[in-house]
Amino acid sequence: MSAGTWTLGDLVVNRVGFGSMRLTQKGGAFGSGAPSDRSQAIATLRRAIELGVNHIDTAAFYFSTLRSANELIGAALAPYPDDLVIVTKVGPGRDTWGEWTNAARPDQLRGQVEENLRQLGRDYLDVVNYRRQPSVSSVAEHVGALADLRDAGLIRHLGISGVEPRHLTEALAVAPVVCVQNAYSLADRRAESEALLRICGEQGIAFVPFFAIAGTGRHGGPAAADPGPLTEIAHAHKATAAQIRLAWTLHQGPHVLAIPGTGKPEHAAENVAAGSIRLTSAELARLDAIAGAAG
Repeated sequence: MSAGTWTLGDLVVNRVGFGSMRLTQKGGAFGSGAPSDRSQAIATLRRAIELGVNHIDTAAFYFSTLRSANELIGAALAPYPDDLVIVTKVGPGRDTWGEWTNAARPDQLRGQVEENLRQLGRDYLDVVNYRRQPSVSSVAEHVGALADLRDAGLIRHLGISGVEPRHLTEALAVAPVVCVQNAYSLADRRAESEALLRICGEQGIAFVPFFAIAGTGRHGGPAAADPGPLTEIAHAHKATAAQIRLAWTLHQGPHVLAIPGTGKPEHAAENVAAGSIRLTSAELARLDAIAGAAG
């Protein structure tokens, strides 16, 4: 892939990956909406792999009334390619009716890890992110519980998500961390994510923004109307505004990985193609000015 690669521990991934959250329902608004077309979702996953994607982000709590992201991944890709890295997350939970439950306690994380293993049909998980919920002030015990599961052979590498810089310090005191996932985009440059972007770069940790295209809503609502300069830059590159948003994300550092999600094969191709867009310093300055105005 033209965007290059990064290493998660000992796992080499292409910098443009695939987020599975939008596979399970039409419209992409997570947690609501009609079930997606199963055959199209499977075709989308297979198309992404054909295009060189080898990093898929998922979670057991990504499901709609009839669709499970993990089940779709297994149906589309098993037996899994040797170089495929599946990154999942634990911490939040949903019951069988789809209602959100309390944040998992450290002693409950094993059950969530095992549920991901069952759904994906694997004996171990490549990377597990602990997704911190607002009610959790310290991540040390949760990361410690996942480190125990790593030592038991159920997990290869650990990451954290939805955190502040202090949480990364806590986690690193317990175990190595290979990635940090936080909301971050051209339209959403909150201070804690800006700081983590820098810290991760300094420490050789992957920074993996989610909602890089979609906007600032909790579950990735639609982006606001595209500012004029963004539209002009997209036109100059014969690209879409979404592709420029992704390209800007990748330009934030070689340690930054993109995990755009979609339920359509053609959009998966557009997302991968965004990795080949090279923005000039002048274009990056114009885009940064948009971000500054939005902040």
